[in-house]
Amino acid sequence: MPSTVLLQDFSFPKAKQSALAKKTVMSGHLGQNPSKPSSPSKTFESSEQHGFLPPPAVITSHPQQLQPAMASAMRATSGSAIHDLTETPNARSVNSTAPSSPRIPPLRQNSGTQTPRVRPHATTLNIPGMTRSKVSPDGRIPQRDVAAKLVIVMVGLPARGKSYITKKLQRYLSWQQHESRIFNVGNRRRIATGRKASVHPKLAPERACLDPPVEAAAILLNGLPRSNGSSAFAEPPGFDLNGRFNREEKRKTQDAEMHEEEDEDQSAQFFDPKNEKAAAMREQVAMDTLDELLDYLLDGGGSVGILDATNSTIARRQRIVDHVKEREPKLGILFIESICTDETLLEANMRLKLSGPDYRDKDPVKSLADFKARVEAYASAYEELGEYEEKRDFQYIQMVDVGRKLIQHRLTGFLSNGIATYLGSFNLSPRQIWITRHGQSMDNELGNLGGNSPLTERGHCYGQALYRFITMKRQEWLIEQKNKLAQASFPPVPGDNTPPYPDSNRELDEKNFCVWTSMLRRSVETAEYFDADDDYDVKNWEMLNELNTGQFEGMTYAEIAKKYPQEYKKRAADKLNYIYPGVGGEGYLQVISRLRDMVREVERITDHVLIVGHRSVCRVLMAYFMDLTREDITDMDVPLGMLYAIEPKPYGIAFHAYRYNEELSTFDELPNYKPQKAARGSV
Repeated sequence: MPSTVLLQDFSFPKAKQSALAKKTVMSGHLGQNPSKPSSPSKTFESSEQHGFLPPPAVITSHPQQLQPAMASAMRATSGSAIHDLTETPNARSVNSTAPSSPRIPPLRQNSGTQTPRVRPHATTLNIPGMTRSKVSPDGRIPQRDVAAKLVIVMVGLPARGKSYITKKLQRYLSWQQHESRIFNVGNRRRIATGRKASVHPKLAPERACLDPPVEAAAILLNGLPRSNGSSAFAEPPGFDLNGRFNREEKRKTQDAEMHEEEDEDQSAQFFDPKNEKAAAMREQVAMDTLDELLDYLLDGGGSVGILDATNSTIARRQRIVDHVKEREPKLGILFIESICTDETLLEANMRLKLSGPDYRDKDPVKSLADFKARVEAYASAYEELGEYEEKRDFQYIQMVDVGRKLIQHRLTGFLSNGIATYLGSFNLSPRQIWITRHGQSMDNELGNLGGNSPLTERGHCYGQALYRFITMKRQEWLIEQKNKLAQASFPPVPGDNTPPYPDSNRELDEKNFCVWTSMLRRSVETAEYFDADDDYDVKNWEMLNELNTGQFEGMTYAEIAKKYPQEYKKRAADKLNYIYPGVGGEGYLQVISRLRDMVREVERITDHVLIVGHRSVCRVLMAYFMDLTREDITDMDVPLGMLYAIEPKPYGIAFHAYRYNEELSTFDELPNYKPQKAARGSV
């Protein structure tokens, strides 16, 4: 067996060599005159007689020959430190003729031996609800698969849509059940200044557990560590370049800088590359934010962390890569750059910035001038992604005019490629997205699950009222958009809330209206009035079908609770991960997965769309657009007769909810409506 060979051929000689080294060192103490150090050549001869490596020539047995501080430190480590050094493979003398240790190739994982695995595990896609493995039974990226996790680094000048992209991207990834979070450097800059330099505990030498020889050198360089009895990680004393203590001076300086930076003017001058103090502060804040992101990925269970900042220079981006690789070499890094060449789009983005936290409640004209100066300050040192990143095989995506053009380089992971596909569907066209359930069906009346029953008379009335209401709102929306665009001014006057769309009136006149249903009869029949009107484009989608309940199709929940109490309890305990038993049985995670392409298509099209779906489908779609947590998806109240209107905006969405008024055959708006959980005990 390989383990036996290793024991006989290597372990015993190593132990004998270590013992010989000890004996050689001790003989120097007991039999030699301190004033006459032993000759290294004699040591070599003694060791070579036995066929072993000689102890390192740099090791001396006489502390008197060391500087006083080092001698004291070496005594504190006792003989064990010297013993450890003599056993170090790299300490072998260059004069040695002993053969080097043979290289043993890693064994195959399925070889049947007890040898620990050497090569890294395969890193493949993880899709919650669609993949399963020993380390990831739910399909989420496990903590072990660090290489599958991703650091997304945004790049771009201000007013190029970076925050818009990051928010939509994070919403999409979270909806896909990947743990993701945005770390915005600008927000931290506004609220957190004057912090200490960004040195993560895992990288700080003074916070590491040092072995005795290294600790000896640290004491020689830094003196004895300060002990206050309250912290295991006390900060080492400060030194100036001449080696003098300056604890108090350092503390006073930090306190003064903190107060100065809290009052720091964050106008265009703050972003001037020539402003060294501000540049250092921005760099510190960026590294602090990056460390928070890495903590989230490595220790907080996160899968994707998004660093939202300009990151406008090659030097900054390389520093980010170095910092990430220093913390964890296997983490994936993806740069996403937003470039904007469309002047109309730039104007729209600047309008958004003037209503942001840096310029809120300030004079619009002065704010616009200051913001343009800030952009010019960044632009003077800005370096686009390109040749530098390509030579180093960095992954990157360049977005031009928020999706008009997409350039990608070396995308290697499942997440990176999925993100590129999603980003390619972006558009800023003003439009409406309507979501509703079908009208009442025969199975709804009976309380049966699934099935393919037709609509009741009440269900047909709902479909007719829906057609009339949507047609009316379609015309109202067009008039409203034209009025807003006609009244828009730039820079905006105080109180101007016009939407910052880059589209023109001409494009608004050309809007089509799509109506999408499932393949099930109750959904198709609800849209039959739209199908009779040539102004609507009706299409049936199988991916919009209701969640398949497997062997429970056609049963009521009361029957399931009575006949299959264990299954009923399993579903009640975890509706998101529960999968109905039987052929074709699904769960909410499977519905999310099959609706992924549907969501991308909704994001891609510039037309209005009405989706006539089912309870689970509407819950999942609403969870995406409303950015609901995974705990809220399966319990969201989506009763029959509710109609939801969503308008994508550059800053998020505008949301409206309407309830069907059966008496008047119309819909009533519900002001300030927010998604809520279904009543306890409901499905």
